[in-house]
Amino acid sequence: MRNDSLNKLEYNRVVETVLSYTSTYMGRRLAERLRPSTEPSVIAGRLSETEETRQLIAKGMHVPLPSMEGMEELLALLGTGYVLSETQFGQLATFVRSCGQLQRFMAGKRDAAPVAAAYAASMHDLAGLLRDIEASVDRGRILDGASPELSRIRRRLRVAEDKLQRRLESLLSRYADLLQERLVSQRGGRYVLPVKKEHRRRVPGSVLDESSSGQTVFVEPAETGALQMDLAALQAEEQREELQILANLTGEAERYQHELSINAETVGHYDFLLAKAKWALALDARPASLSADGTFALKAARHPFLAGRPVPLDVAVDGSYRSLLITGPNTGGKTVALKTVGLLTLMAQSGLLIPAAAGSTVAVYRAVEADIGDGQSLDRSLSTFSSHIRNVIDILSAADAETLVLLDELATGTDPGEGVGLSIAVLEELHRRGAVVLATTHFNEIKAYAGATPGFRNARMAFDEDSLQPLYRLDMGEAGDSYAFVIARKLGIDETIVERARVIADGLRAGRAGATAPVIPPAPPRENVAAKPRLAPPAPKRGTGTARPEEALQVGDVVWIPAMNRPAVVYKTPDERGNLVVHSRGEKLTLNRKRVRRYIESKHLYPDDYDMDIVFETIENRKKRKIMSKRHVEGLAIEKPGED
Repeated sequence: MRNDSLNKLEYNRVVETVLSYTSTYMGRRLAERLRPSTEPSVIAGRLSETEETRQLIAKGMHVPLPSMEGMEELLALLGTGYVLSETQFGQLATFVRSCGQLQRFMAGKRDAAPVAAAYAASMHDLAGLLRDIEASVDRGRILDGASPELSRIRRRLRVAEDKLQRRLESLLSRYADLLQERLVSQRGGRYVLPVKKEHRRRVPGSVLDESSSGQTVFVEPAETGALQMDLAALQAEEQREELQILANLTGEAERYQHELSINAETVGHYDFLLAKAKWALALDARPASLSADGTFALKAARHPFLAGRPVPLDVAVDGSYRSLLITGPNTGGKTVALKTVGLLTLMAQSGLLIPAAAGSTVAVYRAVEADIGDGQSLDRSLSTFSSHIRNVIDILSAADAETLVLLDELATGTDPGEGVGLSIAVLEELHRRGAVVLATTHFNEIKAYAGATPGFRNARMAFDEDSLQPLYRLDMGEAGDSYAFVIARKLGIDETIVERARVIADGLRAGRAGATAPVIPPAPPRENVAAKPRLAPPAPKRGTGTARPEEALQVGDVVWIPAMNRPAVVYKTPDERGNLVVHSRGEKLTLNRKRVRRYIESKHLYPDDYDMDIVFETIENRKKRKIMSKRHVEGLAIEKPGED
C-alpha cells in the first residue's frame, strides 16, 4: 500500500498509539513494523489472537510479561567474546525465570485463548541455565561456592582482612594523640591513618595523600605494609577466579543463545499483542468479520482519534453497488466518514480490533487508495486541482477489483462543468475496473449520475435545518443538499435574494448538463436602490394561498410552486381547464393554475425581443431548428421531452 494514502488516513497515528502501549524493546520493534496485511488467513489469525488477549485482560487477568531489562545488549554480546558481568547474569536469570512463569500462565489458558496460548508453547525451557546462574551469582555478586578455588581464596581473604583490621585498631590506639580523627580510611586501595601534619615523622610509614587544607597527611603505617601486600595478592587471585567463573558461565549462556533469542522474540510478540488488546479495551473495540468480495458493513463505527463522543457511523457497500456517493453540507462529516471507513479497514487488516458494533464486516483489499485534502504544495506551485489530478493518476495506475478508493470533494478546484465531467469519467473507469469507491461531492450532476447508474448509490449526511447543525448521521440511499440556501435564509439573507439564487442555480445546472444555454434570466430592475434595497416584487411566503384570477400568466413568467417549495418558468399558458406547463430544474411539469403563484413577471426578466427558445430549447434542438429553417434534411427531427 502506498505510504501517501496511509498518511492521508493517519495510519501513522495508529502505529504510534500501539507503540505507546508496549513495554519491551522487542514489542516496540514489532509495533514500529505494523503494516496492513493482504492475506485473509493471516488477518483472521491476528484478529483472533488480539480478541482472545483482550478478553483475558478484560476479565482482570494479569499476563506475567517477562522483564527484558538489559536483554537487548546482553543478547547482542553473546558470541562476541565478551564476558558477561554479575549484573548482566542477574538480568538474564530474571528473564529466564519470568519466561517460565509466562509459559505456565499461558498453558492454563489454552482453552480460553488457544491462538494466543500457542506462542508460549514454542518457548524453550531454560531451567538448566537458570540453575547454573543461581549456583554462581546472586544479587549481583558471585557466590563463594561458585568454585572450590574461589571458596579457598575467600577464606584466606577473610583471615588476612581480619588480621589487618586488628593491627590497624592497635595503631589507632597507639597514635590517638597524633591523629586528626580516630578512624581508618583508604587511599588508592591502601589503608591509611589521618595524621596531623606536624606529627608526620612520629608515625613510621609512607605518606600517600594529604588534605586540601594541608593540615592532615594520610600515612600508610610501616607495620601494615606487608599485611596489605598479602591482602592485595589474595584480592588479585579472587578477581582472576571470578573472571574465570564468569567466562565459564558466559560460555554456558552461549550454548542457549538460539533458545534465548526465540524466547525473547516470543515475549516481544506477547508485548505487542497486549498493546493491541489494551488499545482495543480503551476504544471499546471489537473484531470484525472479513468478506472476500470487497463488500463491507460498518455498524456504529467511530473514528479512533475523534475527541469527545462522536456520532456512530453506519455505512455499507453491498453486492448491489460498489460505488457510494456521499453528499451533505460542509463540516457535516463527509470527510470524516471517508477517513473512518479507510482507517478502520487498515486497522482490521493490521490485526487490530475496530471501534464498531458487533456484526460489522470489513473487506480485505490489496490496496486502500485515498485522495483526501488538497495536498497543495507552495514549493512546487501546485494548484488544488493539479494536486487532486496527480493523486487520481496514482490511484488509477493501481486500482483494480481489490482496491478501496476514497475520493474527497470531486470536481474541486476547477471549472464546475469540466470538473463534473472529469469526475464522472473517473468514477466510470473505477467502476469498470471493479474497485470499491467512496466519494464525496457537492455537485447535483454527480448525485444524479449516481442515482441513475447501476452499481452506484447515493448517501447523505443528515442536517438539522432548524438548528443549522449537522447531525453527523449517514442516511443511505438518499442524495443530500449542501444546504447553502437554508443556511443563508436562517442567517438572515433576504428571501428575494435566496430565491433569485435558486433561479440562477437552476440555470447553471441546466447549462452544465448541456440541456440549454445558461438559463439565467436577467435580474429584475431595481427601483431607487439606496432608498429601497429589496428587489421587486417581494418573495412569496412559504405556504401562502393560490394566485388570484386576475393575475394572467405569460410565457416566461416565474411562478412559485408552494407544494414543491421551488420556482419555475411558465412554458405554456393555462388551457381552458386551467392547466399550464412550467419548466423547473431541467424538467417540464404540468400543473393547475391554482397550484402556482406568480413570482416575477417576464417583463422584469427579459428584453422585449428576447428569444424564449434560449430558456426552453436545448442547444442541439436550436441548431436543428436553424438548419430546418433553411432547407429540408432527411431524417432530421426535433425531439421534445414529455410533460409530467
